[in-house]
Amino acid sequence: MQAFTDVRDEGTTDELWQVEHPPVFTLGLNGKSEHILDAGDIPVIPVDRGGQVTYHGPGQVVIYTLLDLRRSGLGVRALVTALESAVIDYLATQGITARARPDAPGVYVDGAKIAALGLRVRRGGSYHGLAFNLDPDLSAFDRINPCGYRGLATTSLAALGVRTDWDLAAQGLTSALSRRLQRPLIAP
Repeated sequence: MQAFTDVRDEGTTDELWQVEHPPVFTLGLNGKSEHILDAGDIPVIPVDRGGQVTYHGPGQVVIYTLLDLRRSGLGVRALVTALESAVIDYLATQGITARARPDAPGVYVDGAKIAALGLRVRRGGSYHGLAFNLDPDLSAFDRINPCGYRGLATTSLAALGVRTDWDLAAQGLTSALSRRLQRPLIAP
């Protein structure tokens, strides 16, 4: 991501990278080690995105947004809103009502976090993005204070009774984000 952002120019196509990580805790630039309660066998990796600590692992759709914000005319707040709204839109297609919170970026269903956001902007380009809980091991979140919040409940699409394929969820989220940003996005 960093290398892509460092070499991009005004002609570089924006990309979305859809990935599923092995178990890992990532500690953002604002992260505090005391928010890692018991890492155990899960590695902790410092990363250069905003935010605190979160978990990534199997059963999670992670979408890295490699966008030229200058060219698109987007500010960081507008991108955060688009990411949150895209997740909310996707969940609505699955029959689930969700919302964003002004005090804590991400998307929530009945107070439980289903999607986390973390961004970095460098040279006018965004990278990092969103992590959507499709069907991860939610107990991993008990080993941290997710996003710096003690006792923050987390949930997943599967925990809410909806089962779908990882590829279908990734495509649904990408399509919703394309609509919110009002332009096609490619996932190489």
